[in-house]
Amino acid sequence: MPVVLALDIGGTKLAAGVVDDAGRVRGRGRVPTPVTDDAEALYEALLACAAAAMRGATVAPYELDGVGVACGGPMRWPEGSVSPLNIPAWRDFPLRRRLAGEFGDRPVLVHNDAVALAVGEHWKGAGAGSAHLLAMTVSTGVGGGLILGGRLHHGASGNGGHVGHLVVEPDGPPCACGGRGCLEAIASGPRTVARALAEGWQPPDPDRADGTALAAAATAGDKVAAASLARSGRAVGRALASCAHLLDLEVAAVSGGLTQSGPLFWEPLHEAFATHARMEFATACRIVPARLGADTGLLGAAAFILLPERYGWTIP
Repeated sequence: MPVVLALDIGGTKLAAGVVDDAGRVRGRGRVPTPVTDDAEALYEALLACAAAAMRGATVAPYELDGVGVACGGPMRWPEGSVSPLNIPAWRDFPLRRRLAGEFGDRPVLVHNDAVALAVGEHWKGAGAGSAHLLAMTVSTGVGGGLILGGRLHHGASGNGGHVGHLVVEPDGPPCACGGRGCLEAIASGPRTVARALAEGWQPPDPDRADGTALAAAATAGDKVAAASLARSGRAVGRALASCAHLLDLEVAAVSGGLTQSGPLFWEPLHEAFATHARMEFATACRIVPARLGADTGLLGAAAFILLPERYGWTIP
Protein backbone atom coordinates (compact mmCIF):
# COMPACT_ATOMS: atom_id res chain seq x y z
CA MET A 1 0.00 0.00 0.00
CA PRO A 2 1.48 3.40 -0.96
CA VAL A 3 2.37 5.65 1.97
CA VAL A 4 3.66 9.20 2.07
CA LEU A 5 5.03 11.55 4.67
CA ALA A 6 2.78 14.58 5.05
CA LEU A 7 3.98 17.75 6.79
CA ASP A 8 1.77 20.64 7.95
CA ILE A 9 3.77 23.72 8.93
CA GLY A 10 2.15 26.61 10.75
CA GLY A 11 3.01 29.43 13.08
CA THR A 12 1.85 27.59 16.20
CA LYS A 13 2.52 23.93 15.40
CA LEU A 14 4.50 21.55 13.23
CA ALA A 15 2.58 18.37 12.38
CA ALA A 16 3.62 15.25 10.51
CA GLY A 17 1.76 12.13 9.49
CA VAL A 18 2.39 8.99 7.52
CA VAL A 19 -0.71 8.68 5.33
CA ASP A 20 -1.79 5.77 3.15
CA ASP A 21 -3.83 5.87 -0.05
CA ALA A 22 -7.06 5.22 1.87
CA GLY A 23 -6.54 8.47 3.77
CA ARG A 24 -5.57 6.83 7.04
CA VAL A 25 -2.98 8.57 9.21
CA ARG A 26 -0.84 5.66 10.38
CA GLY A 27 1.68 7.56 12.46
CA ARG A 28 1.85 11.10 13.83
CA GLY A 29 4.23 13.70 15.14
CA ARG A 30 3.36 17.13 16.50
CA VAL A 31 5.33 19.82 18.32
CA PRO A 32 4.85 23.54 18.95
CA THR A 33 6.60 25.64 16.33
CA PRO A 34 9.85 26.75 17.98
CA VAL A 35 10.07 30.44 18.74
CA THR A 36 13.48 31.08 17.23
CA ASP A 37 15.36 33.18 14.72
CA ASP A 38 17.46 30.15 13.79
CA ALA A 39 16.28 28.72 10.47
CA GLU A 40 18.23 25.49 10.99
CA ALA A 41 16.82 24.90 14.47
CA LEU A 42 13.33 25.17 13.01
CA TYR A 43 14.20 22.76 10.21
CA GLU A 44 15.66 20.25 12.67
CA ALA A 45 12.44 20.42 14.72
CA LEU A 46 10.48 19.61 11.56
CA LEU A 47 12.71 16.62 10.83
CA ALA A 48 12.28 15.37 14.41
CA CYS A 49 8.51 15.66 14.02
CA ALA A 50 8.69 13.69 10.76
CA ALA A 51 10.84 11.01 12.41
CA ALA A 52 8.25 10.59 15.18
CA ALA A 53 5.52 10.05 12.61
CA MET A 54 7.58 7.43 10.76
CA ARG A 55 8.38 5.61 14.00
CA GLY A 56 4.69 5.56 14.88
CA ALA A 57 3.87 4.01 11.52
CA THR A 58 6.90 1.68 11.58
CA VAL A 59 7.86 3.05 8.17
CA ALA A 60 11.43 3.74 7.10
CA PRO A 61 12.30 6.67 4.81
CA TYR A 62 13.10 4.33 1.92
CA GLU A 63 9.55 2.91 2.13
CA LEU A 64 7.91 6.28 1.48
CA ASP A 65 6.41 7.08 -1.91
CA GLY A 66 7.06 10.77 -1.43
CA VAL A 67 6.71 13.80 0.83
CA GLY A 68 3.86 16.31 0.61
CA VAL A 69 4.05 19.61 2.48
CA ALA A 70 1.45 22.22 3.44
CA CYS A 71 3.07 25.46 4.59
CA GLY A 72 1.96 28.99 5.32
CA GLY A 73 2.82 31.52 2.63
CA PRO A 74 4.01 33.37 0.81
CA MET A 75 6.24 31.03 -1.13
CA ARG A 76 7.80 30.67 -4.54
CA TRP A 77 5.78 27.98 -6.25
CA PRO A 78 6.46 25.41 -7.60
CA GLU A 79 10.08 25.57 -6.45
CA GLY A 80 9.01 25.43 -2.79
CA SER A 81 11.09 28.21 -1.22
CA VAL A 82 9.02 29.52 1.68
CA SER A 83 8.72 32.78 3.66
CA PRO A 84 5.78 32.20 6.04
CA LEU A 85 4.55 35.47 7.49
CA ASN A 86 4.17 33.93 10.94
CA ILE A 87 7.53 32.10 10.91
CA PRO A 88 10.13 34.88 10.65
CA ALA A 89 13.06 32.46 10.90
CA TRP A 90 12.33 31.28 7.36
CA ARG A 91 12.77 33.83 4.61
CA ASP A 92 13.26 32.28 1.15
CA PHE A 93 14.06 29.06 2.96
CA PRO A 94 14.63 26.33 0.33
CA LEU A 95 12.26 23.86 1.98
CA ARG A 96 11.52 21.59 -0.97
CA ARG A 97 15.19 21.38 -1.95
CA ARG A 98 16.25 20.57 1.62
CA LEU A 99 13.62 17.87 2.03
CA ALA A 100 14.49 16.39 -1.36
CA GLY A 101 18.05 16.08 -0.10
CA GLU A 102 16.85 14.25 3.02
CA PHE A 103 14.63 11.76 1.19
CA GLY A 104 16.69 10.91 -1.86
CA ASP A 105 14.81 10.22 -5.07
CA ARG A 106 11.34 10.47 -3.49
CA PRO A 107 9.17 13.24 -4.94
CA VAL A 108 8.69 16.26 -2.67
CA LEU A 109 5.90 18.80 -3.31
CA VAL A 110 5.27 21.98 -1.29
CA HIS A 111 2.16 24.13 -1.53
CA ASN A 112 0.23 26.70 0.48
CA ASP A 113 -1.61 25.40 3.54
CA ALA A 114 -4.93 26.81 2.29
CA VAL A 115 -4.45 24.86 -0.95
CA ALA A 116 -3.90 21.72 1.12
CA LEU A 117 -7.16 22.51 2.91
CA ALA A 118 -9.00 22.49 -0.43
CA VAL A 119 -7.36 19.24 -1.51
CA GLY A 120 -8.04 17.50 1.80
CA GLU A 121 -11.69 18.54 1.84
CA HIS A 122 -12.12 17.49 -1.79
CA TRP A 123 -10.47 14.11 -1.28
CA LYS A 124 -11.98 13.03 2.03
CA GLY A 125 -14.06 15.87 3.45
CA ALA A 126 -16.99 18.14 2.78
CA GLY A 127 -16.29 18.36 -0.96
CA ALA A 128 -15.91 14.65 -1.66
CA GLY A 129 -17.72 13.76 -4.88
CA SER A 130 -17.87 17.33 -6.18
CA ALA A 131 -15.97 18.65 -9.18
CA HIS A 132 -16.02 22.38 -8.38
CA LEU A 133 -15.02 23.34 -4.83
CA LEU A 134 -13.74 26.41 -3.04
CA ALA A 135 -12.27 25.85 0.43
CA MET A 136 -11.71 28.86 2.66
CA THR A 137 -10.08 29.29 6.03
CA VAL A 138 -11.07 32.25 8.23
CA SER A 139 -8.39 32.37 10.87
CA THR A 140 -5.37 34.59 11.54
CA GLY A 141 -5.67 35.42 7.86
CA VAL A 142 -8.16 34.43 5.18
CA GLY A 143 -7.00 32.05 2.48
CA GLY A 144 -8.37 29.45 0.15
CA GLY A 145 -7.87 26.92 -2.59
CA LEU A 146 -9.80 25.80 -5.66
CA ILE A 147 -10.78 22.53 -7.25
CA LEU A 148 -12.15 23.07 -10.77
CA GLY A 149 -13.16 20.24 -13.05
CA GLY A 150 -12.08 17.75 -10.40
CA ARG A 151 -8.48 18.97 -10.38
CA LEU A 152 -6.50 21.35 -8.20
CA HIS A 153 -6.40 24.77 -9.85
CA HIS A 154 -3.04 26.43 -9.19
CA GLY A 155 -3.37 29.65 -11.16
CA ALA A 156 -0.38 31.28 -12.84
CA SER A 157 1.70 31.58 -9.66
CA GLY A 158 0.18 28.97 -7.35
CA ASN A 159 -2.24 31.47 -5.80
CA GLY A 160 -5.48 30.27 -7.38
CA GLY A 161 -8.30 30.54 -4.84
CA HIS A 162 -6.66 33.22 -2.68
CA VAL A 163 -10.00 34.69 -1.62
CA GLY A 164 -8.69 36.78 1.26
CA HIS A 165 -8.14 39.76 -0.98
CA LEU A 166 -11.51 39.92 -2.67
CA VAL A 167 -12.83 43.42 -2.01
CA VAL A 168 -16.07 43.13 -0.03
CA GLU A 169 -16.27 46.69 1.39
CA PRO A 170 -14.81 49.24 -1.07
CA ASP A 171 -14.69 51.88 1.65
CA GLY A 172 -13.62 49.42 4.30
CA PRO A 173 -10.48 49.33 6.43
CA PRO A 174 -6.97 49.18 4.98
CA CYS A 175 -5.50 45.74 4.43
CA ALA A 176 -1.95 44.54 5.02
CA CYS A 177 -1.69 43.88 1.27
CA GLY A 178 -1.92 47.62 0.61
CA GLY A 179 -5.52 47.55 -0.55
CA ARG A 180 -8.70 48.53 1.23
CA GLY A 181 -11.82 46.61 2.15
CA CYS A 182 -10.37 43.14 1.50
CA LEU A 183 -12.11 40.17 3.06
CA GLU A 184 -9.07 39.51 5.25
CA ALA A 185 -9.07 43.09 6.53
CA ILE A 186 -12.62 42.62 7.80
CA ALA A 187 -13.20 38.95 8.60
CA SER A 188 -9.91 37.55 9.90
CA GLY A 189 -9.92 36.58 13.56
CA PRO A 190 -7.55 39.33 14.73
CA ARG A 191 -9.42 42.02 12.77
CA THR A 192 -12.77 40.82 14.14
CA VAL A 193 -11.47 40.95 17.71
CA ALA A 194 -9.71 44.30 17.22
CA ARG A 195 -12.87 45.85 15.82
CA ALA A 196 -14.92 44.66 18.80
CA LEU A 197 -12.33 46.06 21.22
CA ALA A 198 -12.31 49.41 19.40
CA GLU A 199 -16.11 49.55 19.62
CA GLY A 200 -16.18 48.96 23.36
CA TRP A 201 -16.08 45.21 23.98
CA GLN A 202 -14.49 44.48 27.36
CA PRO A 203 -13.27 40.87 27.62
CA PRO A 204 -13.34 39.31 31.10
CA ASP A 205 -9.60 38.65 30.82
CA PRO A 206 -7.82 41.41 28.87
CA ASP A 207 -4.88 39.05 28.30
CA ARG A 208 -7.14 36.62 26.43
CA ALA A 209 -8.96 38.87 24.01
CA ASP A 210 -9.21 36.33 21.19
CA GLY A 211 -11.82 34.81 18.92
CA THR A 212 -12.85 32.20 21.48
CA ALA A 213 -13.49 34.85 24.13
CA LEU A 214 -15.30 37.03 21.59
CA ALA A 215 -17.62 34.17 20.58
CA ALA A 216 -18.33 33.34 24.22
CA ALA A 217 -19.20 36.96 24.95
CA ALA A 218 -21.46 37.17 21.91
CA THR A 219 -23.25 33.96 22.91
CA ALA A 220 -23.74 35.40 26.40
CA GLY A 221 -25.48 38.44 24.92
CA ASP A 222 -22.74 41.01 24.43
CA LYS A 223 -24.10 43.13 21.57
CA VAL A 224 -20.75 44.60 20.53
CA ALA A 225 -19.15 41.16 20.27
CA ALA A 226 -22.14 39.82 18.35
CA ALA A 227 -22.10 42.75 15.92
CA SER A 228 -18.43 42.24 15.13
CA LEU A 229 -18.94 38.52 14.46
CA ALA A 230 -21.95 39.31 12.29
CA ARG A 231 -20.01 41.82 10.19
CA SER A 232 -17.33 39.21 9.55
CA GLY A 233 -19.92 36.59 8.66
CA ARG A 234 -21.62 38.95 6.21
CA ALA A 235 -18.28 39.73 4.56
CA VAL A 236 -17.59 36.04 4.05
CA GLY A 237 -21.08 35.54 2.63
CA ARG A 238 -20.62 38.38 0.13
CA ALA A 239 -17.25 36.99 -0.97
CA LEU A 240 -18.71 33.51 -1.45
CA ALA A 241 -21.57 34.90 -3.54
CA SER A 242 -19.05 36.54 -5.87
CA CYS A 243 -17.04 33.32 -6.10
CA ALA A 244 -20.16 31.26 -6.81
CA HIS A 245 -21.08 33.56 -9.70
CA LEU A 246 -17.58 33.66 -11.14
CA LEU A 247 -16.67 29.99 -10.78
CA ASP A 248 -20.02 28.14 -10.92
CA LEU A 249 -19.20 26.25 -7.71
CA GLU A 250 -20.93 23.20 -6.31
CA VAL A 251 -19.55 23.51 -2.77
CA ALA A 252 -17.79 26.09 -0.62
CA ALA A 253 -16.26 24.59 2.54
CA VAL A 254 -15.38 27.11 5.24
CA SER A 255 -13.02 26.42 8.14
CA GLY A 256 -11.01 28.32 10.74
CA GLY A 257 -11.42 29.69 14.23
CA LEU A 258 -14.34 32.03 13.57
CA THR A 259 -16.41 29.21 12.08
CA GLN A 260 -16.56 27.72 15.58
CA SER A 261 -18.60 30.73 16.74
CA GLY A 262 -21.91 29.09 15.82
CA PRO A 263 -25.04 30.82 14.51
CA LEU A 264 -23.75 34.31 15.35
CA PHE A 265 -21.25 33.88 12.50
CA TRP A 266 -23.02 31.41 10.22
CA GLU A 267 -26.47 33.01 10.08
CA PRO A 268 -25.19 36.41 8.83
CA LEU A 269 -22.96 34.51 6.38
CA HIS A 270 -25.90 32.59 4.88
CA GLU A 271 -28.11 35.68 4.85
CA ALA A 272 -25.50 37.70 2.96
CA PHE A 273 -24.94 34.86 0.52
CA ALA A 274 -28.67 34.62 -0.16
CA THR A 275 -28.87 38.39 -0.67
CA HIS A 276 -26.03 38.57 -3.18
CA ALA A 277 -26.17 35.18 -4.93
CA ARG A 278 -29.12 35.83 -7.25
CA MET A 279 -28.44 33.73 -10.34
CA GLU A 280 -29.96 30.27 -10.10
CA PHE A 281 -26.68 28.47 -10.74
CA ALA A 282 -24.97 30.47 -7.95
CA THR A 283 -27.73 29.82 -5.42
CA ALA A 284 -27.17 26.09 -5.98
CA CYS A 285 -23.72 26.32 -4.37
CA ARG A 286 -23.75 24.62 -0.96
CA ILE A 287 -22.01 26.57 1.83
CA VAL A 288 -20.86 24.07 4.47
CA PRO A 289 -18.39 23.80 7.35
CA ALA A 290 -15.16 22.02 6.49
CA ARG A 291 -15.25 18.50 7.89
CA LEU A 292 -11.74 17.19 8.49
CA GLY A 293 -10.56 19.40 11.36
CA ALA A 294 -6.92 19.18 12.38
CA ASP A 295 -6.10 16.47 9.82
CA THR A 296 -7.10 18.53 6.78
CA GLY A 297 -3.61 19.84 6.06
CA LEU A 298 -2.00 16.43 6.45
CA LEU A 299 -4.48 14.71 4.16
CA GLY A 300 -4.23 17.48 1.58
CA ALA A 301 -0.44 17.39 1.62
CA ALA A 302 -0.47 13.61 1.29
CA ALA A 303 -2.83 13.79 -1.68
CA PHE A 304 -0.33 15.96 -3.58
CA ILE A 305 1.75 12.78 -3.86
CA LEU A 306 -0.84 9.99 -3.66
CA LEU A 307 -3.18 11.38 -6.34
CA PRO A 308 -0.91 13.26 -8.77
CA GLU A 309 -3.44 13.16 -11.62
CA ARG A 310 -5.84 15.29 -9.53
CA TYR A 311 -3.65 17.23 -7.15
CA GLY A 312 -0.03 17.01 -8.26
CA TRP A 313 2.23 19.08 -10.50
CA THR A 314 5.61 18.95 -12.17
CA ILE A 315 8.69 20.73 -10.86
CA PRO A 316 10.47 22.44 -13.79
